[in-house]
Amino acid sequence: MYKYDNYDQEMVDTRVAEFRDQVERRIAGKLTEDQFKPLRLMNGLYLQLHAYMLRVAIPYGTLSGDQMRMLATIARKYDRDYGHFTTRQNIQYNWIKLEEAPDLLADLATVEMHAIQTSGNCIRNISSDQYAGAAADEIVDPRPYAELLRQWSSFHPEFSFLPRKFKIAVIAADEDRAAMRLHDIGIQIVEQNGEIGARFYVGGGMGRTPMIAPLIRDFVSVDELVSYSEAILRVYNRHGRRDNKYKARIKILVHEMGAEEFIRQVEEEFAHLKGENIDAPAAELERIKGYFADPAFEDGLADEIDRSDPDFAVWLDQNVHAHKQPGYAIAVISLKPVGGIPGDASSAQMDLMADLAERYSFDECRVTHSQNIVLPHVRKQDLYTLWQQLDEAGLATPNLDLVSDIIACPGLDYCSLANARSIPVAQKIAERFKDIGRQKELGELKLKISGCINACGHHHAGHIGILGVDRKGTENYQLLLGGSGEEDVSLAKITGPGFDEDGIVDAVEKVTDVYLAQRDEGERFLDTYRRLGIDPFKEALYG
Repeated sequence: MYKYDNYDQEMVDTRVAEFRDQVERRIAGKLTEDQFKPLRLMNGLYLQLHAYMLRVAIPYGTLSGDQMRMLATIARKYDRDYGHFTTRQNIQYNWIKLEEAPDLLADLATVEMHAIQTSGNCIRNISSDQYAGAAADEIVDPRPYAELLRQWSSFHPEFSFLPRKFKIAVIAADEDRAAMRLHDIGIQIVEQNGEIGARFYVGGGMGRTPMIAPLIRDFVSVDELVSYSEAILRVYNRHGRRDNKYKARIKILVHEMGAEEFIRQVEEEFAHLKGENIDAPAAELERIKGYFADPAFEDGLADEIDRSDPDFAVWLDQNVHAHKQPGYAIAVISLKPVGGIPGDASSAQMDLMADLAERYSFDECRVTHSQNIVLPHVRKQDLYTLWQQLDEAGLATPNLDLVSDIIACPGLDYCSLANARSIPVAQKIAERFKDIGRQKELGELKLKISGCINACGHHHAGHIGILGVDRKGTENYQLLLGGSGEEDVSLAKITGPGFDEDGIVDAVEKVTDVYLAQRDEGERFLDTYRRLGIDPFKEALYG
């Protein structure tokens, strides 16, 4: 994984010192809240319902054991002993005291971490495939390219005050594990005629106006990856609306301008940038790639796994994925126990995950878009021992991609923007479907919950999506069906009138009953929905 050089470390340390001065001036009354707000947001600090919330950047979701252990320390020292892992591969702390925030950031800086550009109208944390560098189906590890873009975008003077926030995802496989086409820019690293390059999708996103990003360019040489990204950002920065925040995202610009005209202007800008030395030298990309070289895999390891323990076998089938190296596997740690809060981990659990990463996964772990944690390089012969330790800590729920593997935002329990609570709904649904046999019968079923239209819970991309709304002062929940954030990307549709908290749980059960009654052999819930359409599900819900 990438290591800071002196420039990186000085940049982060300087920002901590600068923010410490800003906080002191705010506490002393020398800065008003209106003056302080843009400064704190530049450092990832939000003012929520009950306290300040800090969002820590985890570039492309990759963490070392020491970094995970520091996140545990932060949870104990500055929060209420837990952290919340997010759909952008970051972590949030919900109970931060303003006067302690600079010390928190200083602690993060000791392990090459920060909260820079995790908020504000700038280029946010670059996300990627959580299986990067381990997946058998990728053509290259996409993280060096994500890191290159991270370095280009950090403190970029032209793009620090964009019309609206901006999100980029980078993948390198045909299977999309990063919801790439639901980003402002989605980049797929591809191979064409023996050359590695990038395919660009621009103008995706969820929120108030969900859109799927159209293909903007089929192939850009990696030598021009940065300059083509810069061309896109320049066109957006020039034409993106600043008079209406609801119409300020690049998806609105691409839609209103039209993809053809948007492409024309990007290509024109791209031509102007040629010869301007915006792209990094080839040697710099090679330097970055060196940090992502394969670990020292052992050769000749056995591929067989003893499946005699039936509970282990269930976890093995659901939470373990194929690795590119014989004798190794990708293990997913579930942060979705029945009755738990999706994405939350205690400091003790984070400490354990740090220990397990060091012991079993070459000192590396990943945060996933579905709010779980991955150990990317585990020897198959170590899986049983690993599972035993996870199970003892409540981290071995075998539910990856099943109905209880719910994505949920913090909702009205924490967020000042939310209209309804997400956490109790997620807990009730998980309790309703807690029988693992029932979950396995339903198969792959991705359920996502947002507490408001901003869609932090990605409800538009759920096979089943739930959106919390305010209905005359009462929390109400709309049910959506048919979404996907993967390579078969689609946007979910609202079924009809909303439900109360208990009613939405019943509604989820009703649509799964329709699926079980109507599915053809081998069909996922999403396949059956696409074949039948929405009408049979609406009939079951509303009569």
